[in-house]
Amino acid sequence: MGTHRRARPAGRARTAVLGAAAGAAVLLPAGTGWAEPAPSLDQVKAKVDGLYEEAEAATEEYNKVDERAKQLQDQAGKLQDRLAGQQEKVLQFQETLGALAAEQYRSGGLDPGVQLMLSASPDEYLRRAGLQDLAGGQQADALRSALRLQQSIDQERAETAAKLAELEQARSTLTAKKAEVQAKLGEASRILAGLKAADRARVLGDNNQAASRSSARGQTYTGPATGQVKAILDFAYAQIGKPYQWGAAGPNSFDCSGLTQMAFRAGGVSLPRVSQDQWNAGKRIAKADIQPGDLLFYYNDLHHVGIYIGNGKLLHAPRTGKNVEIVGIDVMPYMGAVRP
Repeated sequence: MGTHRRARPAGRARTAVLGAAAGAAVLLPAGTGWAEPAPSLDQVKAKVDGLYEEAEAATEEYNKVDERAKQLQDQAGKLQDRLAGQQEKVLQFQETLGALAAEQYRSGGLDPGVQLMLSASPDEYLRRAGLQDLAGGQQADALRSALRLQQSIDQERAETAAKLAELEQARSTLTAKKAEVQAKLGEASRILAGLKAADRARVLGDNNQAASRSSARGQTYTGPATGQVKAILDFAYAQIGKPYQWGAAGPNSFDCSGLTQMAFRAGGVSLPRVSQDQWNAGKRIAKADIQPGDLLFYYNDLHHVGIYIGNGKLLHAPRTGKNVEIVGIDVMPYMGAVRP
């Protein structure tokens, strides 16, 4: 009698196949799984815009530290000059004491007080000799001057050391901020480099190209402003089409606060270098009351600033990859206005 195999039920066979496939999938390397869906152009644009925004915020931080470093450099230089002058006075004082000693020696020997004066520090001499006993003498006058001079030198030396230490810290922070800005701009550039030319133009808005730059130039302010405000706006208009460059304050490129600072300087108004400091450089103005020449500020941390030109328009240096331009005042998150 022959043997007959029983046919496996179809459902059980399918289950076995599916189970084996699932097990194989578990064992597959991660790289052979389903690929993540490619981001849409809108997502790419949001990512690039975000990186440029972060870079601009870091730029204002860089500008603030850079401004502080320049101030510290100037202060440390002045302190060092004063310290050198004080040390020159020390030499003169030593010559005076030497002349006094020589005169007393010729007159019959050194007075014990002069001997002490030459061998001890001024403050030690005053402690041991007792200034009250020499109040009207030449020695006391000399020692008073010496003590004041020594105290001044010690103070100048301490202040100089502190300023130089702060300057070194500021330079270290500058290096870190510069690296932060460059890293964000580098990431944005890598993303843009992976796009087709047409998509890249859409992401950038295509107002950063040479053609748009040249066509934008040549505009002039024709509004009602006069005097100081007109000088500010005339300068600002003359920069339209020039590229944004982080850390720049002209003449060929600008960042946002560099443009406003230089424009107001053209009108005879001194502004701080950084947008957050410019926020505190004048009177706050309600949005309904803004006038041409007012500074408009954007984002919660006030890292962007531009100049109101009237008719709901803002003139500003936008961000890396774009040029100085005119846009509507609500193109970014508006925070407030200041009239310097």
